[in-house]
Amino acid sequence: MTDPVLVLTKARTSCEMQAVSEWAADAYPDAEIRPGSEVDFEELPPETLLVPVRPVWLPAARQGERRVTLGDVLVLSNPRRPLGPMQPIIRKRRPDALRVAAGEPATIAQLRDRHDREQVASSFDEFVRLQASISAERAERQIVGDRYKVPRLVAEQISSSARFRAGAAELAAELGRPTDAVVAEAIDKLSGFVATQSRLMRDIFSATFDRLHERAWNVSVDVDTLNSLRKLNKKTGLIFLPSHRSYVDPLVLAKVLRSNDFPPNLVLGGNNLSFWPVGPIARRSGMIFIRRKFGADPVYKFAMRSYLAYIIEKRFNLEWYIEGGRSRTGKLRRPMLGLLRYVVDALDQLEDVDVTIVPTSIVYDQLHEVGAIAAEDAGGVKKPESVGWLLRYAKAQRDYLGEARVRFGRPLSLRETLAEAGEGSAQLEKVAFRVMDEINSATPITATSLVGFAGLGARDRAYTLSEIEAVLAPLLDYIDQRGLPGPDPSLCRGVGLIQTLRVLAGNGVVATYEGGSEQVWWIVPENRAVAAYYRNGAIHHFVDRAIVEMGLLALAEGEVQAGSTPIRSDHVGSTPPSPDEGLLAAAQREALRIRDLLKFEFFFPPKQEFLHRLGVELDLLAPGWREVTPSQEWTYEMLHRHTGALFARRTLQPFFDAQLVVATKLVELGNTAREKDTFIKDCLGLGRQLDLQGVLRSKDSVSKDLYDGGYRLADNRGLIHGEGVVDLRVARQNWLDEVELMRDRLARIAAIEDLQPVGRTDEEVAR
Repeated sequence: MTDPVLVLTKARTSCEMQAVSEWAADAYPDAEIRPGSEVDFEELPPETLLVPVRPVWLPAARQGERRVTLGDVLVLSNPRRPLGPMQPIIRKRRPDALRVAAGEPATIAQLRDRHDREQVASSFDEFVRLQASISAERAERQIVGDRYKVPRLVAEQISSSARFRAGAAELAAELGRPTDAVVAEAIDKLSGFVATQSRLMRDIFSATFDRLHERAWNVSVDVDTLNSLRKLNKKTGLIFLPSHRSYVDPLVLAKVLRSNDFPPNLVLGGNNLSFWPVGPIARRSGMIFIRRKFGADPVYKFAMRSYLAYIIEKRFNLEWYIEGGRSRTGKLRRPMLGLLRYVVDALDQLEDVDVTIVPTSIVYDQLHEVGAIAAEDAGGVKKPESVGWLLRYAKAQRDYLGEARVRFGRPLSLRETLAEAGEGSAQLEKVAFRVMDEINSATPITATSLVGFAGLGARDRAYTLSEIEAVLAPLLDYIDQRGLPGPDPSLCRGVGLIQTLRVLAGNGVVATYEGGSEQVWWIVPENRAVAAYYRNGAIHHFVDRAIVEMGLLALAEGEVQAGSTPIRSDHVGSTPPSPDEGLLAAAQREALRIRDLLKFEFFFPPKQEFLHRLGVELDLLAPGWREVTPSQEWTYEMLHRHTGALFARRTLQPFFDAQLVVATKLVELGNTAREKDTFIKDCLGLGRQLDLQGVLRSKDSVSKDLYDGGYRLADNRGLIHGEGVVDLRVARQNWLDEVELMRDRLARIAAIEDLQPVGRTDEEVAR
């Protein structure tokens, strides 16, 4: 006599039950078929085999993909749950429309053992029904594809776990409250932010909101890396941490992942975007709307940690924007550590479970919203999101804007990265900086960003096409030498360059004049901040070279003094040598000082790796430097050889101009301090004044974000409130003097660049 078999089904109609019966007759001829909700599992013999099955309806294939369209919804039809009377007709017309998904079977004895071992709070009947649903869900995903992998019954699974109940009891003891009250409140909090995903809503959301980017950009992606990530995703959950430049970032990334059959990400976002009708649809499509601040609500924090632990343990993929908001300057903002801290806390609750961080870069040739972003950075007020705002935004996305590029940095095991970061209060910040450095490394240099870099660094006049090509040529050579992810060179020469310039002209960044014998182009003065936004998307690739140039200039001008012993090649990438070991060793120390001035603007690697990168830059700038006894004449000659490819002024001028404003304002305050927001507002006023007076050399330095970076640096040095500073007035003046020294060096580099004007050869200059 064979053991009894019970097929558990959720068939809703006679058509679906017929399909299940046909399947069972073939797979388990003697099995009984019953709805799981009608079974008393406590009464079944231990040897009873339970087989969870589920009828699965598939939409018709449209353009090679089976998904629900907006048209289906408008006619009140859901191809994934067709109306009962229509089901036989659909099945007759399309026999493949109805499938039966069979989950992993298990005996009552096996399920009883799991229930007791996991110490779940729910009854055995509830546990079996939940496990049957999960098993059938996994089987269904084998039919519909991983891109429809969505968590089901999340709040029920979390709240019934022994871990959740034990954590709630511990929190209740800390708060002096009854455990049941804390459990009830935590479950209520969970219901407020848990994404209640459905495949229908995912299809509707993508069909509706993909239009916000499909017309505007052609999306390109690194397919090889995606294939590697898909294999990795079989073993571990992924956390995508993208750069944040546009509201459409989540839509672009979602389309890329969906097209490559990745399970959908659960996207953590601020509740400022939860307005109707976007919020209800987005939440059912995987968006987790959370409060901007919830540190004062311990139950909310506990519920969030429990949710994240569940997501990590079940290997669902996460996504959030670590900068906390869109970049206002085009470069990466400082990372916000709150969500990362909660993920680390959640990971601590799990043994033998890891999660992989995927640093992700999303960059666009053009963005309609850059003008508004630049205005906000210059002191403008951000307009709140609303239905009207969404309609205006959608209308602006109708025009073609070029290419959107999605690239991925090196995947990072969170556990391994935490271990490498060491213990201490700075551990999380080190992990975040590693992620940001990987995002920067993966970020490609677009033709528009390179033209912005070249144009803003040139004199304020119009240029012919050949002159622009002459400015871009050494930049392209450098990109090629470094093996950086650069633009298509054809877009920076000839007809391709004209196309790039026209793209920027269409967005008001550049203007052109054709009334003379030759067409000329220039950056529109009132849109220099927009040009700077595009430039800043690539500026991090030039920072190391700029610091080397600054250090070498200090050497050439005698500002750095040391002995005359040649520096050994093994010193690069190790502890900087003492002063008597060579001028280049002193230049290394100067480079570290410059890095310290810029540490709140760029994401530098640890000191050893940073010094190694400087050695690589020196190999390009001064081949053979390791065998040279560096004199001031030698270093000066090195700079003069590269007048077309000196990057320090073009890269660092905005940041030291911004620091000049912050330091000047602090000196004006004497020994007093002001609240940060008021201080930044005062800096905006002072910055505009100094710009009008011609003191600032970079007009795009008048920036809230850049002043915020200067404020952070000053605070780090104790210059805001005077922590650890003997004489605050003197310390503030010393910083101002240091910034003035850096600006003076940039002016001297500008003088070297002027020795070879744009469009003139060495022979012409000599004559």
